[in-house]
Amino acid sequence: MNSGKYIFSQVMEFIPKYEFEKLVKQYKGSYHTRKFNAYNHLLHLLFGQLTVCSLSRDICLCLKAHQGSLYHLGIRQTVDASSLSRANESRDYRIFEGLGHVLIKGVRPLYAKEYIPKLQDLADYEIFALDSTTISCSIKLLSWALGKYSKGAIKMHTSIDLRGNIPSFILITHGKYHDSNVLDELSPVPMSIYAMDKAYLDFAALARIEECGAFFVTRAKDNMQYEIIEKSGNIDENTGLRGDYNIQLIGVKSRKLYPKKIRMIVFYDFDKDEEFKFITNNQDISSLEITYIYKKRWQIEVFFYDKYIVMRSSSPYRIAN
Repeated sequence: MNSGKYIFSQVMEFIPKYEFEKLVKQYKGSYHTRKFNAYNHLLHLLFGQLTVCSLSRDICLCLKAHQGSLYHLGIRQTVDASSLSRANESRDYRIFEGLGHVLIKGVRPLYAKEYIPKLQDLADYEIFALDSTTISCSIKLLSWALGKYSKGAIKMHTSIDLRGNIPSFILITHGKYHDSNVLDELSPVPMSIYAMDKAYLDFAALARIEECGAFFVTRAKDNMQYEIIEKSGNIDENTGLRGDYNIQLIGVKSRKLYPKKIRMIVFYDFDKDEEFKFITNNQDISSLEITYIYKKRWQIEVFFYDKYIVMRSSSPYRIAN
């Protein structure tokens, strides 16, 4: 007979309860609360997340089915769906948001020196991938979350640290929020590199990233106007490289927004039979490392996909037993 702790209770041991209680006190999470306190609320929400319960009723029914195991799961008291819904509506979300920041701050240093294949010489840089994913929702319940074609949708803009694939920045917006606007909300970390696709090609925002002492790697749009001012002759075409240039923007608006020179790497992908143009403000990293950084940007797509698969494949019985 298994006499050890349930998986759920083992996972909950990683929650810093002292830090959580400080957040509860700061945002008055237990104000006028007699039974369903903030920590019990957190346990209900985490149980629902891990067991893919899409409704408050599902969470309560699932916990009721494990009534005999609640004590060993760490849940001292369960509530009905209406009580859980009222708590979701009234309790300050910043309690749970703050806990997320505490957990991320605690875990990121553990992966600070993680090896990134083909980028081992960039130990002095923090490397981030930035992208967004769209989540469909009910326009009736979230009237502010406008998406395409009058449907409801929210966007989760996320930056992950490629050493550990841990989120370092998350912004929730409505579905029509343009990706490049999120750069105005981002606080770039000095001596860091942000890998983004060309949806983030906003020269005013890229100039701010450079002013903060950070670097960007992204793709050039097909209609970008520029002139070549310098050319590197140290190119090995067997690697796929076709050019390493310093360019100057010549578009009236783009040159005003970004007057400095930009480095452009041209790379040919033999597998896809396609040529890519990458732009960056970093002059020290090798051409191939620039292409590898952009390739590693795909890790954020894997991050979004993995979270979806985990949520779809989880089972309440795997968590409880």
